[in-house]
Amino acid sequence: MVNKTLPTLSLKASGADRAFVESLSEYGFAALTDHPIDMTLVYRIYESWREFFNTEQKFDYRYHVETQDGYFGLAEAESAKGSQQQDFKEYFHYYPWGQCPTDLKQDLETYYAQAESFAKQLLTWVEAFSPPEISKGYLEPLSSMIHSSESSLLRVLHYPPLPQGATQPRASAHEDINLLTILPASNGPGLEILAKNGSWIQIEDRDDQILINTGDMLAEASGGHFPSTTHRVSVQSSDSASESRMSLPLFLHPRQEVRLSRRYLAGEYLHERLIELGVLTS
Repeated sequence: MVNKTLPTLSLKASGADRAFVESLSEYGFAALTDHPIDMTLVYRIYESWREFFNTEQKFDYRYHVETQDGYFGLAEAESAKGSQQQDFKEYFHYYPWGQCPTDLKQDLETYYAQAESFAKQLLTWVEAFSPPEISKGYLEPLSSMIHSSESSLLRVLHYPPLPQGATQPRASAHEDINLLTILPASNGPGLEILAKNGSWIQIEDRDDQILINTGDMLAEASGGHFPSTTHRVSVQSSDSASESRMSLPLFLHPRQEVRLSRRYLAGEYLHERLIELGVLTS
């Protein structure tokens, strides 16, 4: 069964800040319009990086194992936690301090700054509208967890056309690791999120929309009040399988020394999850 509804919230509407937090609590996701992100810039990044992924130049920027910045090819693509099958995707990890092709860096710098600033605003809303019994469990204000963080990651993500007969998923069902993910509209359909009733919600492919979702770290810090919702990228038609798809998630991370809960520091939590995903070996 597929439920095709996720409420779309205009940030111009009265009470949009509270409605955003309520959507995160209910779905682990929120769909926002009238946001401050420059979508013209996003689509320019999609076109320029699609060209980059179609060149051999990408292999000059292979990722650094220790720092995880740079290009990950199809052979290095991650697998979802608990899955033995690699996703069919390639991607580039951009950090402001990391490697990046010079001719492509300016647009990424500009977008990263926009998305991070927006994410910080959204995180203050989460903090402001968390129920009191949840707020008192935060070991420091959510908005301060990301101050001076060098861990937030911008991923330029390319799903190539699937070969005929391929069985690999574009992205298996998974959860994100971080506090919040900022996901501008992709240039093609495929994203689905798992509702509480076990049905899959197909996300409408709107070019003016930004999706926000809760990651495992916010779920940990909030004692599960904000769920880290399972989501996937599926092939919804033969036409979409034959077309490439671009995506540009920003994963908002706290500083490594931030205490998420009595159980975890942020750096410890991230390291544990990267080992589970097969990104790190120890």
